[in-house]
Order: sequence, then C-alpha cells, then structure tokens
Amino acid sequence: MLSNPLVAARENELLAALPETEFARLAPALELVPLRLGEVLYEPGLAMRHAFFPTTAVVSLHYVTAAGTSAETTGVGRDGMVGIALFMGGETTPSSAVVQSAGQGWRIAGAALAAAFERGGPLRRLLLAYTQALMTQIAQTAVCYRHHSVEQQLSRWLLATVDRLPPGEIAMTQELAAGLLGVRRESITQAASHLQEGGYIRYRRGHITVLDAPGLQGRACECYGVVKHELQRLLQPAARQPVQHA
Repeated sequence: MLSNPLVAARENELLAALPETEFARLAPALELVPLRLGEVLYEPGLAMRHAFFPTTAVVSLHYVTAAGTSAETTGVGRDGMVGIALFMGGETTPSSAVVQSAGQGWRIAGAALAAAFERGGPLRRLLLAYTQALMTQIAQTAVCYRHHSVEQQLSRWLLATVDRLPPGEIAMTQELAAGLLGVRRESITQAASHLQEGGYIRYRRGHITVLDAPGLQGRACECYGVVKHELQRLLQPAARQPVQHA
C-alpha cells in the first residue's frame, strides 16, 4: 500500500471525484494491485469477488459467442471501474473482463463495495451516474458496429484508449484490434494503413502511436464525442452534489 493512498487514488477519476472524507472511509478496503496483460478479471456466469478501479491499465469488457468470435462492448481505464454488478445486485454477467493494457488499479472486495454503496451519499451517486454513462457507451458501441466504417471504429477506439492511458504508445496487434472490434484482420490492416498515410498515427508491429489526436477525431464517427460528453455530463454534477444530512 502506498504511503499516501489519497494522492495515488486521484489517478482514477471516480475515486478522485469523491470528497476526501468519503474516500477516507473507503480507503482501508482498497488495495493497489498490478493488472497484467491478458489477465481475466471475471468470466461469464461466474460470481465476481472484486471490483477494480484502474489507474494505468485498460480493461476490455467483451462478449465471446459460442462460435468463438468476440467483440468489445466497452473499455474501462482511469475513467471508470470494473464490476458494477457487485452493487447493482447481479453478481454475474454473460460477458468477460480482460486486461487489454497492463498497469495498475485499486481492488476492493465485492462485499466491501456493496456495503459502502448501501450507506448512500456521494459514492452511491457517483457509481449510479457512472453506471448510466457506461450504459450509454455500450449502446453507442452497438450503434457504431452497425453503422460506421472500420476506419471510423478504429479511430474512435484509439482516441478512447489514448484518453485512458498515460502518454505513449498503445501496445496493440492487428489481431487483437480485430477481435475487439469484431472485424477481419485485413480490415484493420487497411484502416490502420489509411490513418498512417494521413499522418494521424504511426504503426509498427504491435504498437500504435497517435500523432494527431484532433485530426484523428475528424476521422472518427460521432460516437467518441457522444460518449465522452456523457461521461463528463453525468459524473461532474454527481461529484459536486452536496451530502444531504437527515
């Protein structure tokens, strides 16, 4: 555990949004843990034991079909948390959560999170607001897969991933990108080549660097802006709302 967990927790935007007194109540239940590339945080149909607040890692929530194909429903980084079923009463989901980019995050036992949620106050408001924002992102992703080109989808995904990571390269193979977006590898190759030729990204085997984020946003569909705006719209008021005392 770090000597000053409150400072370290500010790397996760949900924990950073909590008032200091509220975080102080939650801090003893939090543990800073490594999140390793490819680590499965939960699997379909199995009870969740912990929730995670990533700081420098990104986790992919995705669904795998009976035929073995898959697609990402959303990604979670320092902007959110993994494991909303623990306080929503579901305890399991039909999807998986896998670490897409290695780093660290705060882990909390499901029972401790549920108890903190039941106390109400700023944490409950924040988690409910985040749940609505996550639902918006999942719905927008479904629309994106149905109506937008692979190049638009890849641009949207790259922008969202860059927002969730410290500055630097994105470790990503074309096979993994294809699996996350649910498209053929050849489609990712073509889209990445177009974006590199336009000067928006630099791609070398296994790594992507975004060179021109504003330009890349122009290549993306509206889904990126819709999701980002909704997250800000919902979480900022929830964090600012004063505590109501009986």
